This record gives sequence, structure tokens and C-alpha cells, in this order.
Amino acid sequence: MLVGEIKNQIKTIWDDFWAGGLSNPLAVMEQITYLLFIKRLDELHTLEERKAATLKIPMERRIFPEGKDGRGEDGGRPYDDLRWSRFKTFEPREMFKVVDEHVFPFIRDLNGRDSAVGKHMKDARFGIPSPGLLAKVVEKLDAVKMDDRDTKGDIYEYMLGMIASAGQNGQFRTPRHIINLMVELTEPKPTDTICDPAAGTCGFLVAAGEYLRGHHPEIFRDPALRKHFHEDAFHGFDFDPTMLRIGSMNMILHGIENPAIVARDSLAEDNAGEAGRYSLILANPPFAGSLDYESTAKDLQRIVKTKKTELLFLALFLRLMKTGGRAAVIVPDGVLFGSSTAHKALRKMVVEEHKLDAVIKLPSGVFRPYAGVSTAILLFTKTGVGGTDHVWFYDVAADGWSLDDKRQPLLSEEKLGPSPGTPLTEDEHARNNLPDVVMRWQERNGAERERPRTAQSFCVPKAAIAKDGAYDLSLNRYKEVEHEEVKHEAPTDIIRELRQLESEIAEGLAKLEEMVG
Repeated sequence: MLVGEIKNQIKTIWDDFWAGGLSNPLAVMEQITYLLFIKRLDELHTLEERKAATLKIPMERRIFPEGKDGRGEDGGRPYDDLRWSRFKTFEPREMFKVVDEHVFPFIRDLNGRDSAVGKHMKDARFGIPSPGLLAKVVEKLDAVKMDDRDTKGDIYEYMLGMIASAGQNGQFRTPRHIINLMVELTEPKPTDTICDPAAGTCGFLVAAGEYLRGHHPEIFRDPALRKHFHEDAFHGFDFDPTMLRIGSMNMILHGIENPAIVARDSLAEDNAGEAGRYSLILANPPFAGSLDYESTAKDLQRIVKTKKTELLFLALFLRLMKTGGRAAVIVPDGVLFGSSTAHKALRKMVVEEHKLDAVIKLPSGVFRPYAGVSTAILLFTKTGVGGTDHVWFYDVAADGWSLDDKRQPLLSEEKLGPSPGTPLTEDEHARNNLPDVVMRWQERNGAERERPRTAQSFCVPKAAIAKDGAYDLSLNRYKEVEHEEVKHEAPTDIIRELRQLESEIAEGLAKLEEMVG
């Protein structure tokens, strides 16, 4: 958790960029990412120097070579001048020249080296417009105390939050408390190989890493588990170079040394090399409408014949998962009740050929102000031989934040999220259902089976879901309304007709969406 002083320092850096003419929040974040990467290279080189001096041996790995770089109008600078600790002392115009003509070409040439971010620096461009702004930002970043992993990660998360609050590029950011809920429900294990095929800023992968640190400290006492954690546990795909850089840096600043964050268009590329590789999928992919068949990976078309991205991503998840692997993914409501052949076929596949564990309906305001679409979390396990017995449903009415465009917290910070510091009262539960989701999820094979369908959560047997062949997964299809006995209570048949009408309207809207798409 960031203290006020550090928040203020980061806020003033952000304000300096805006005052200096760089107003796009994503561009600001990208330039800060470059500077943090440059600073990190110097820190790693310094560690190697100290190790060599202590052991009285030559340096094993020099990030900054000896000699000159041979670049720029001045015929080259000593590589030592390219180090953060060195150029931060230069006069602003000289610093600007060194960073522009020497440091950025140097980091672009790091492509292919061991560093995860280095792989994505080939297109890095220096975008700070003036020597004065560069000097000011370098001085202020240097003064921010980033001595430990928690602080570094919190600082980066705070800046990612500033992108979202600026009202641009919010599609890249799933609310942290929703991410944490999904991680809590899937309980990542030290041996898991985790993938987010639409990684963005890597929020799901970061949260999974933090969960593993908190729940499985044995990772860092076992050399094999530690190596797996740093090099093979976390995989993210994205086709946006900016997101790849920002996401990789987010992972590194959260203490994951070499995450596999790779450039990949998940829906357009053949996934044969990745098929059956991952034991846990965590994702909130973008649902941008339709793709034409020519641009869609052929191996996904063999699973489901559709142009709809939400269905293609669901097919992709099944393709990427190994047998026994599990997934927690966010889908738009149309996936749950859409009446097209592809919608029904994919739902039937998940229910009949694999194990659908849960459908958690989220409030429609969760992704405001960027989108008001209704969504749900699907939790399922890939088996290839079926296994669905009962499906657990939960109707989340409140996630701890206001459901308008402002998204203000409704409780104090320690009472928010799926794992608050203290138990919530009944009144607090009414404003934050997430801890209750986690608690009831643990009972889905026990006490939850006995809950009536009038409750906030309940189980539905597979036979009821498969009954008419539509495999409808919308919570409202199964939820029953508890009516008080009043004098003018509506007759049961009218209520039934209203429910049927509601379902028909929803299906009609889904069909209309398909026709427009």
C-alpha cells in the first residue's frame, strides 16, 4: 500500500509530463516504463559489480560493456555514461543528448537478451520533448524510494490506475478486486503454468504471483519451484507492443524476473504449439464483435464455427488448457444465453465434454465508465470426458464500489475486495458481496446444494441445464423470486409468463446483435 508521500511524488511526475506537453496518459506511462527499465538495468549492473568486488572475481555478466558505444554525433560515449547513476548528474541538455542518441539505441539493441522487457524494446522511442522535462522527471523518479518489491509494484499499479482514471484505454484494465476474486477462487499452485491470452498490463498474472507469494512461501526455499516461478509459471499474449512493454515491466517490478510475455494475436495465429500447455487460464479478453473467417486461426474454427470473438476466445481457452486444467474467465452475458448454433454448441461442449463449475453474475456497472455491458465469470475444468454434475450460480449485487461512472468505494479500504482484513457485517456484505462469494464457493459441493433458488447463490443440476438442448446458463433462467404473501399477489401463471417474456426478449436481443454483427 502506497503512503501519501510516494503517491504525491508520482502525481507530481505525472503532472510534469502533462505540463511539458505529453498529455496522452498511455504515452506518459510508456515513457515512465522506459525510464524505470533504464534505471533497473543500472541497478542490476551495480549488483554484479558488488558481487564481483566482494568475491574478488571478474564480473559474470556486464549489462553495460567496457569502452565506447560508437553512436551519435559525438562519435560515441563511454558505456558508463549510459547508466542511470551517471547521466542523472549531467546538465539537462547533455543528459537529453545522451538519453536520446545513446541510451535509447542501446536499449533497442537489447532485443533478444535475457530480460523480459528487453525483448519488447526494439521499437522503443524517446518521446520526452525537452531537456528541462527530462531532467525534472529523472530527478523526481530517482528520489522515489523503490527499495523493495512491494513498493515498486504498488507504484506501477498506482500509475496504471492513473491511466484508467484519465478516461482513456480503460479497456486494458480489469478492476483489481475482480481480478483478485478470480485468483482466490482458482487458488493458483506452485506448479501451475498460468496463461492470460489477452494480457494487457498483466494484472491477472501479477495477482496470481502475489497469491503464490502469500500462500506458498515454500516456492522460494525450493530451487526447482523458484526457477519455475521466475521463468515458466507466467505466460501472457498481446499484439500491442506498448502493452507488452508495460505488462512486462509490471511483472518485473512485482518481483517476477523473466515472465514469458510474448507478441501474439491469440485469435489469428495457429495455436498448435501452445495447445494443452497451461494448467490455469485467467482472462478478461476484449470482445470487439466479429472477425472474418480468413483472419481467424484454423484450429479455433475446428472447435467452433463462428465469427464472434467472445466464442472464439472461449474455444481458445479450451485449446490452450491441459487436461485437468482450470479456468476463470470473464464473458459477456450473450455467451450465457445466445441462441445461435455456435452459442449453443460451445455451451454444450463445456457442460457435456468438460466440467462447468460455476457461473458468477457480475453487476452491470463493474466496468464503468468504459462499458456498461453485463458480464459473468465462468469457472470450468477441462476434462475431455465430461464431469459436470451441478453448476453453482452466484448473483453478485455489489462489489464494494458504486456502480455508476464514478466507481467510488462504498467501504473503507480494509473492508474491500474478496479477502478483507476483518469479517463484514450484514450491512457491509450488502455493499461488498465478494468475501461471501469466496466463502460459499468453498461449500459448492456441500451446503450450497441445499440452498433454494430464491437465495443469492444456489446449485442447478446438469439435467436441468441440458433439458431443452439450449444449455442456457443465464442465472435468471433458474433463479426463483420469493414473493411475500400479500392480498393482491400476482397469480403464479402470470409470473411464469413474465419470466418467459423476459427470457424471450433477451434471446431476441442476442439474435439482433448477431444479425447486426
